[in-house]
Amino acid sequence: MVGMSLEEFEQHVIAVCSNSPIVQSVIVFDSTPTSVRLRVFLITQSFLDVFYNQGTGKFSFALIEDNQRTFGADNAGDKWHWHPPENPADHVPSDVEITFEEFLARLEKS
Repeated sequence: MVGMSLEEFEQHVIAVCSNSPIVQSVIVFDSTPTSVRLRVFLITQSFLDVFYNQGTGKFSFALIEDNQRTFGADNAGDKWHWHPPENPADHVPSDVEITFEEFLARLEKS
């Protein structure tokens, strides 16, 4: 995903969400010349906060329930890691890039 333009990332997230049975809608929540934050509303009355900064190559995906992250993944610190539902403050390393498709698929299975 690194190297995508903001527009490509936005279109990619919307395309992935359009095939998901748990997604209600997607909006652009915030954007700057170098970053975009999408909000993905789910059928569970929760939402995903999906962020990409093209300038730094940083990504983050977070499930937000009751105004708190309850599950997530990001590459802060240049290493991909999960924030597991058991303890979202933890950092569980990943040896590979975590794609938005993989993140959403994990939610669909839960």
